[in-house]
Amino acid sequence: MKGDDLAIIVMDLEWTAWDGSRHRHWSGPGEEMEIVQIGAVKLADTPGLEELAAFETLVRPRINPRLAPYFTNLTGITQDRLDREGVDLKDALCQFAGFVGPATDFLGFGDELSHVRVNCQLYGIADPVAHCRCDDVRGPVMELLGIQRVPNSSDLPALMGFTPPGAMHQGLADSRCVAEALRRARKAGRF
Repeated sequence: MKGDDLAIIVMDLEWTAWDGSRHRHWSGPGEEMEIVQIGAVKLADTPGLEELAAFETLVRPRINPRLAPYFTNLTGITQDRLDREGVDLKDALCQFAGFVGPATDFLGFGDELSHVRVNCQLYGIADPVAHCRCDDVRGPVMELLGIQRVPNSSDLPALMGFTPPGAMHQGLADSRCVAEALRRARKAGRF
């Protein structure tokens, strides 16, 4: 491995949510899918996909700055923590771009970058990772598991029999869940 340009970036986002918002596809009054957390791991492109570095930051939503109890119960991210540690999306994305370095291809359990693009448009800010793309890796993982229903990344420990690498429904822990699933898919020759 010669450096960050050969690293694999696995990312995961958490965004505002309310009871039933997922089933409504965030179509209820005021339900914007604003990013609240960005998590990522940088993996060596080796057979074992060893973790080289990790990134996580909280993001203060602009339109819905108060977290819904549903979101807090799901993620464990409290309003107090968000108020203390959260940064504006523009700053968070600059930090994230610094973390990923020259990498332009990311992996996610869905197209995580589409949510980044929507949030940048929503706030009228430049997207520092606009030149990047995110490949959805749900297919090889679902194939390995032999399932048709699309799971959440936080479901992977239970489905694949590994210990959760942190609090579920949080960006860094969910990125590590996807990374572990990819290790198993790579070992099985599916990734």
